[in-house]
Amino acid sequence: MSKFSKKKSGELPPVSTASLPDIVFMLLFFFMTVTVMKDSSLKVENVLPNASEVKKLEKKDRVIYIYVGKPTQEFQKVFGSEPKIQLNDKFASPSEVGDYILSERAKKSQELQNVLTTALKVDKNANMGLISDIKQELRKVNALKVNYTTYEGDAFRNLQ
Repeated sequence: MSKFSKKKSGELPPVSTASLPDIVFMLLFFFMTVTVMKDSSLKVENVLPNASEVKKLEKKDRVIYIYVGKPTQEFQKVFGSEPKIQLNDKFASPSEVGDYILSERAKKSQELQNVLTTALKVDKNANMGLISDIKQELRKVNALKVNYTTYEGDAFRNLQ
């Protein structure tokens, strides 16, 4: 009968690095596909008000955003300190809101065009007159689903 001998040294075999480039490229492609870039940078100060009854929007791809607030410090020299409307990356007047909504609606697929929601991200110190002008323009283009973006919290804190 033959005698089997055990290996006495407790060394581990070296780690194979042949598959490391494949792993690195898989991670690179993963992060390239899941990364989402911001559409626009905020040019207005936007301190959202608090509300007690809030509901989260389900699908973000069905939302068109309109920002309203006082321009940031770098834009106050040019545009003043009164609340302004920001559509994508530019300041706009209330009369331009309807054309903006129609152009954004045209970019979406046919199935989504009827279920689009307009989200107003309005600074809590903005004038209500400007908001009502925006709502009038939204009515003209039949964009009747309007959402006011807020923080969840006590609504009475807005009065301070």
